[in-house]
Amino acid sequence: MIGTPRDAAIVAILAVLEISLSFDNAVINATILRRMSPFWQKLFLTLGVVIAVFGMRLLFPIIIVALTAHLGPVKVFDLALNDSAQYAEKLGDAHPAIAAFGGIFLFMLFLDFLFDPERDVQWIKKLEEPLRRAGQLDVIPTVVGLVALLVVGEAFSGDHTQQVLTAGVAGLATYLGVRGLGEFFESRGVGAEDDDAADSDGVAVDGAGKTTAAPRSSGQPKLVLATGRAAAFLFLYLEVIDASFSFDGVVGAFAISQNIFVIATGLGIGAMYIRSLTVYLVRRGTLSEYIYLEHGAHYAIGALAIILAISIETEVPEIVTGLVGVAFIGLALVSSIRHRRRHADDDADSTGSAGGEGGQGQPREAVGAPL
Repeated sequence: MIGTPRDAAIVAILAVLEISLSFDNAVINATILRRMSPFWQKLFLTLGVVIAVFGMRLLFPIIIVALTAHLGPVKVFDLALNDSAQYAEKLGDAHPAIAAFGGIFLFMLFLDFLFDPERDVQWIKKLEEPLRRAGQLDVIPTVVGLVALLVVGEAFSGDHTQQVLTAGVAGLATYLGVRGLGEFFESRGVGAEDDDAADSDGVAVDGAGKTTAAPRSSGQPKLVLATGRAAAFLFLYLEVIDASFSFDGVVGAFAISQNIFVIATGLGIGAMYIRSLTVYLVRRGTLSEYIYLEHGAHYAIGALAIILAISIETEVPEIVTGLVGVAFIGLALVSSIRHRRRHADDDADSTGSAGGEGGQGQPREAVGAPL
């Protein structure tokens, strides 16, 4: 099934495709994973990889084809092994439902970010500040999401209106349910063990049943980490997000190869790299250092949701999807670097001024300058 030099080349191409399409996924996952204890971060790299590779890249397409083509899973698996062309065709027929489900899920993630009333850091202030204020009405993201789904169902779905609307409502319900349960249990610290000791990573568990990371030497504030059932639902939330990001890659991979094992291998390698990158971003505190990366990733998600809606009736090359995501991440990174340099210069000027006012030989803390 796999073993020729041609297969190896295709696996490499698919791995690069998955990485290029999912870099924004790594940033988004990092914003969630940093709220989880080290145990759940390790589980994300072990059990999570198994789910990502074998579940989403191998079993998921078979289940989707079985549901949409009204065939048994065994029959679909036989098609995948012995008639890959027909299997790819049936998976293509299921694309409207896949795009609607994944598109509305990702779009809701984007809307919740834009309308978050507690978000202090803003990248495009003229756009984000009015939306942040409107977000004080909790129902706004859901209303906007439903209106967007209706627009897509009527204007962009062609002959697949019913299929798109049904899958879209299912995607919206999945998003609201999983996110709501995760936030519910996280807010109550359900399932955490009561232990006042800190581990080697500087993570302590308080009497309320939540783990608390020790503050960084750079002065970053403490971060309360979820454990137990709270972390379990956050883990589930991460897996559903990963599933939504993988839809376009799984379907698009059949344009490169129709061998399900080659596809699963190539996309799986890319998925493992992305998950390792996610943990790296968390442990290095990159999101705190480059404050607009999260913004760029969410704008890339919004663009991906729109692309999925367009792709219901019009084919969109994967290279376009990948470049859009990379462009938003790149712009956010540049903006973050400029922000850091500007504030570093301001701090240096402030320190110099304070030193001059304090006179020679005066310690900086005596005049209130930062250490």
